[in-house]
Amino acid sequence: MSYCYDILKRSKELHLDECEAISIQKDIITVRITDSEIAETKHNREKSFAVRIIDKKKIMSARTTENENDLVERALQARAFVRPMNLWDTLPYPSAYTTTERTYDPHLAKISDTSAIDIAEEMINASRHKHVTRISGSLNIVSETFHIVNTNGIDYSDKSTFIAGTINTESETGNNAVSGIGADCSRTRDRFSAHRVGSDASEMCVSSINPQKVEQDTYQIIFDPYAFGDLLSFVFSANFNLKTYSEKRSCFSGKFGEKISDDNLTIMDDPHAPEGIGSKPFDDEGVPTKPQYLINSGIFSGLFSDSFEAFKNQKRSSANAARPGSPMGRSTQPLTVPQPHNLRVVDGKYSREEIIKNTKKGLRVGRLWYTYPINPEQGDFSCTARSGVKIIKDGKISSPGKSVRIVHNLKTILANIVSIGNDSRNILQWHSLPSITPTISVSGIPVTSL
Repeated sequence: MSYCYDILKRSKELHLDECEAISIQKDIITVRITDSEIAETKHNREKSFAVRIIDKKKIMSARTTENENDLVERALQARAFVRPMNLWDTLPYPSAYTTTERTYDPHLAKISDTSAIDIAEEMINASRHKHVTRISGSLNIVSETFHIVNTNGIDYSDKSTFIAGTINTESETGNNAVSGIGADCSRTRDRFSAHRVGSDASEMCVSSINPQKVEQDTYQIIFDPYAFGDLLSFVFSANFNLKTYSEKRSCFSGKFGEKISDDNLTIMDDPHAPEGIGSKPFDDEGVPTKPQYLINSGIFSGLFSDSFEAFKNQKRSSANAARPGSPMGRSTQPLTVPQPHNLRVVDGKYSREEIIKNTKKGLRVGRLWYTYPINPEQGDFSCTARSGVKIIKDGKISSPGKSVRIVHNLKTILANIVSIGNDSRNILQWHSLPSITPTISVSGIPVTSL
């Protein structure tokens, strides 16, 4: 931490307008699972620092993993090549923030490699079944301390822990190879279930054996939390970024304050959710975080931004400055990007069983692959459902289904939500945004058989 103060001291000696220094100490345990056994265990300890300087409206930065005496000077080397950003206002000033609950577990911070291996073994054992041919996956445990200071008086530290596990199962039993996935993530050890990770993967795989062809048609689709989290991260989120919205690249540009979804749908960015993977008391610029609605009972209600994008639009930051780290948490990326903390769908009143019972002709989808926008300005996207597909007829699951492709539209999906479940879960896809979502049922979705 003292190195951050040294950076500020040097910036003042050079009479620079503003300076921000950040440091992060990270402890990462990774257990990799291949061919139904633990293949590798890694334990890395990392330390890094970064500086961001604003002088005469020019923004310059540098990053290091060592206590360099000339980090400020190194950042200033780019001064001649940087044009002034006249839109820039100021780095944040100190302000009271709300302490987040259940985002740091001292026991998880001190967990041994042996204990991590035991957790991974429990995941593997829970996924074993006579019809499961292969098991793969990973377990990541992260502990970090983030520190940020700036010349306006901010001096904040935040300790965080994370645990996330994923199991993929495969089976060659029956007429087609099938697969399943199980995943769980949390901020404390006692809320993480290694057994559920494995058993969910096994159940999805085994119940998918001998899938039947899904006829090309229009269906009511029940998205399990893991599948809907995919849509939230890769299709939904960008449309509520102030940068995307102001540049008219959001499919909702110009519709702020208008009805854009079913009345029962409320989606928020919730940085204070206990156990939320993205929960934090202040963002990565030091601005106090607060929950905000993006969609409130169907009404477009919020946009997220960091300081830079907010100043471009004559607004104040929504406290969504991010320096995303891998596999979880923060990093010392010198420049921030606007990003939601936890995309949260507010729970509805239905159980998954009730949603299935009320579905006459539908599909239940456990996981999506290859999800991406294909015409972002209009909200069009494409994805493939190939794990955990179930065919529903007259309120009952009739058989597992083969893979299908979905090419659809976000605006249409939000307008045609039938039911919202009460089974919210933390979701963290690979290289994606954290979300908290229940099961969601949507009508009128065309699918193509694969």
